[in-house]
Parts: sequence; structure tokens; C-alpha cells
Amino acid sequence: MSDSSPSSRDYISTKDLILPNIMSKNEMKKEMATIDMTLIQKSAKKLNFGSYEEKERAAKEIKRMSMADGCVKRLLAELGIVRSLVGMLTDGQDGDGLSGRISAAEALIELAKGTFRNKVLMVKAGLITKLQQLMDNKEFSRRQELPLLLLSISSLAKTNFHFAPRQIFPFLIRTLNSKETPLNTRLTCLETLYNFSIQLDNIKSMVISGTIDALLITSLDKATSEEALSVLSNLILSAEGKRGIENHPMAPKTLIEIMLREENLRCQELASYLVLVLAHGNKEQRRKMHECGIVPVLLQLALLGSPLAQKRALKILEWYKNEGQEKGCVHSGPRLETVSSLVLSSASDGNTEQNNKNVKRMVKQSLDRNMTSLLQRATTSREFSSISEKALVFSSSSKSLPY
Repeated sequence: MSDSSPSSRDYISTKDLILPNIMSKNEMKKEMATIDMTLIQKSAKKLNFGSYEEKERAAKEIKRMSMADGCVKRLLAELGIVRSLVGMLTDGQDGDGLSGRISAAEALIELAKGTFRNKVLMVKAGLITKLQQLMDNKEFSRRQELPLLLLSISSLAKTNFHFAPRQIFPFLIRTLNSKETPLNTRLTCLETLYNFSIQLDNIKSMVISGTIDALLITSLDKATSEEALSVLSNLILSAEGKRGIENHPMAPKTLIEIMLREENLRCQELASYLVLVLAHGNKEQRRKMHECGIVPVLLQLALLGSPLAQKRALKILEWYKNEGQEKGCVHSGPRLETVSSLVLSSASDGNTEQNNKNVKRMVKQSLDRNMTSLLQRATTSREFSSISEKALVFSSSSKSLPY
């Protein structure tokens, strides 16, 4: 951002921010009495005018002071420390400057904690515009410090300070897709993407950067599934995000696989929400998911899932049922009234493990009966006509998503 941008004070509204220039003189005196101003001034001088080795030592000292005393963070910002640290991230040669970059990044991470203004100053100092240079440095870009720093910046998306983060997304996606990335770094990247996905203005850039593909792959990993699905749940709220998920060939099978995971109810709820939004008012999506075998999965979820997942599964099954009636075909799936009663009975019975076995057995029996019925209707047109006359009439409304 240029220096002509509005002052950061125009955006400050968080409780944790107290600017030095709006503090009373007495408060300033009390704070300065508890701080070693000589050490701060020396560190600031070395960071601004010292050699690279002196800057590195100063960055480490600034990190230590920031961790020990929150008041220091506000005073350091007044001395121009933030801009100097951001500059250190791209100083030096690829090999020689690595330790200095790490020290600068660690100091910036500490300075960003709990202070809105320092995060704004980092953006204004060119952190985002320098990102391409940082990405090109393979040694530094593989470390966790850069994702942690971007996570700090991403929290600005929750405020009224706006900036264009589109240059961040390729780095986050590349980091997620790398097999060498450790779990904690992947989780950091997902949390950063989640923060940015809250702002609808960012979603188009996220989709263009390949975020949906990376999230669907990441959601298959049980260690990162919930975080990836949470980001997808934000993306699907925009037209660009929904279209991107609809057009992705992996989406139906991935969501179906996740809905079968009984050990993580939250993932089931998120996956069923995504399916609900995709299926709502979209016959083509329902057809794709039907071809992937979603109906028995929905039945199992309606019987064994959490209360929220059960409601969503029943709603989607209702759409499939009504769609079959509109075509003049018999409903070949399970009776929804029976499913609903089974949901209630399984919830009231305390023997959960036995209930699960019984439900799975009933699901299999129901599907076997449906297959037999289909074969009979294929050979006897009169029988088909008789069965179709008994098709259930079930009122529904798909104008809005209730769950």
C-alpha cells in the first residue's frame, strides 16, 4: 500500500489497541518507568542503521522484549521498527540472509500479537508486495515463520481495514499441496484461508488460485478435514465459490466419503451442509451425486448422524423423492416416514453400538428390497403401474435452506 493510504487510525476500533499518542502523560510516564528505554533505543538504532549481523541480533532482542512486555510493542511501532523488520525479510543473499529473515519474521509475529496497528503497519510497509520474493526463496518459504506471519495479517480481514491479499493465496495453496509441509504448517495455512474467506470480496481470487482443488484434497486427510471443510463452507456462500465447487469433478465423491466417517460428527455436519447447498434447486448436481451413490449414504447419515446432520440428510432425501414423483416414477428409496421414526427410536435407545449395527443391517435390507422391486417392475408393466399408484405424496419447499 502507498503512503497516501488513509491513516491506520481511521480503522482502529478493537479493544486491545491503545495508541501511545492518545494516552495521558501520566500513563506514558508510568509505562516508560517500567521499560528499559536505553535498550529499546539501542535495538532500534542497530535495526535501522547497523550491519546485517547487528540487525539480526537486534531483531532477536526485539522479539524477547515484545514477549516480556506488551507496552514495548506500542513504543517500538513509534520508532519505525516494523518497517525495518519487514525490509529484513528480503535483505541479504539466499543463503547468507536466512537466519536474519527468520529472526525478523519471529519478531514481527510477536509484534503482531494483540495489536491491530502493528499489523496494519506491516501491510503498509510492503509485506504483501514482498511476498513474491519470499516465495522464491525456497529455504525460507518452507519454514513455518512465514505462514504464521501471514496468519497474523489475515486477521485484518475481520476488521474494516481492507487490502488486496490475492498475492498470498498462491503461496498458501502451494504450501498446502506440498508433501513436505508438516501438519502444523498446513493447519496454519487453512486457518489463514478461513480468515480471508470470511470476506466475500476475496473469494474470486481464492477460486482462481486453485483453492477449491487444494481444499478438497486436504479434506480427505482426517487431520485437516474439518478445517478444509470450514473454508469450503465459506466459499460456497458466494456465486464464484459455489460454481467452482459444482464444477469440480472431485466434489461429489469427496463429500460422500466424508459423510461416511462416523468418528467425526462435525465433519459429517459440514459435508452434509455443502451437499445441501449444492443440491438445493440444482437437478444436475443431484443427478451427479445420485450416480456417485449418495442415497444410501444419506439414509445412513439420517439414522446415525448428529441431529443436525440427520435433518440435512432427510431434507436432501426428500428432494430426491419428490423429484422421482415429478417424473411419474415410483420412489425406489426408503420411506421417509420410516427413516424419521428410526431416527427417533435410535436416539432414545442407549445401546448406541447395537443400534448402529441394526441400522446398517436395515439399510442393506432396504437397498436389497429396492433392487428386487426394480427387477420385478422391469419384467411386469402391470406391477409397475400398480406400485406407482401407491407412490407417496410428500409436501416440501426448496425455496430456502432450513438447516
